[in-house]
Amino acid sequence: ITRSKILTRLRSFLDQNGFLEVETPILQPVYGGASAKPFTTHHNTLDMDMYLRISDELYLKRLIVGGLEKVYEVSRDFRNEGVSRFHNPEFTQVEFYWAYVDYDVLMEFTEKLLVDIIKYIKGSLKIEFQDVLLDFTPPFERITFRDIILKQTGIDIDKITNEKEFKNILKVKNIKLDLTGVVGLGALFDELYKQLIRPKITGPTFVIDYPAEMIALAKRKADDPSKIASFQLLACGTEILKAYNELNDPSDQAQRWLEEQSLQAKGLETAMQFDHDYIRALEYGMPPTSGMGIGIDRLTMLMTNSPSIQDVLFFPQMKPEKKT
Repeated sequence: ITRSKILTRLRSFLDQNGFLEVETPILQPVYGGASAKPFTTHHNTLDMDMYLRISDELYLKRLIVGGLEKVYEVSRDFRNEGVSRFHNPEFTQVEFYWAYVDYDVLMEFTEKLLVDIIKYIKGSLKIEFQDVLLDFTPPFERITFRDIILKQTGIDIDKITNEKEFKNILKVKNIKLDLTGVVGLGALFDELYKQLIRPKITGPTFVIDYPAEMIALAKRKADDPSKIASFQLLACGTEILKAYNELNDPSDQAQRWLEEQSLQAKGLETAMQFDHDYIRALEYGMPPTSGMGIGIDRLTMLMTNSPSIQDVLFFPQMKPEKKT
């Protein structure tokens, strides 16, 4: 019931702020919009492999190219990856894209959106999740990705330029990480963050300005091209939403995807694919745009003090019962 109320309120908030709800393809010829492993299927008539979407990002941004300035979708997405208390292979997120604004505007908008939903659901901006009291009174704390890693590990990622240097500094600091199957400097930064940093963030906290290697679809900061204009909202060690200024330079986007493909050749299973049709859309021209994805399952966990994602899904993915 709470989940339904969250979606209704979120839709209402976006509608009242001029966003148009749209629908984009779930079956896609090229999967994109995130770093994840897809579910593959086959279209018999067209005799071609297709993929259940891992995100609707690239299609929503095509609509921005087409002239719509504020769009959103309540989307079912699918990732052929592990199951955990925060992960289900099929999940719900709301993605929205807003032309002619940057991520600073989007952070303020995010605070207003969450305040609206939390007050509606809980009646107060102070909520309890797993014995931790969270205060969603804005403004939320902000810290850069570089600063929070430096603060908690003593590692300055701005001084690391390649994978060898990263692994050497781990040895010097005697930091042990599980890096099985991890390829590329951006992915290594991400694992350091996910394994050692993120679990310690109580929040609500905006972690901002990620290294450019980490998200191939995000726009570089004008004053520091080594970083992307991005933010992630965390609470109790888990990601609630992610947002960034959208990369709208077709040549930069093509180069970033070529870099992803080279990492795939080295064994990165979650590398983004090169989408030629999307590059062509960018060549027509996409205005400056910011976008966001909000995980509805995790937001519902937070609002209902539920320890597992299975508690907020009617039909979570489960192993079949063994026949005796």
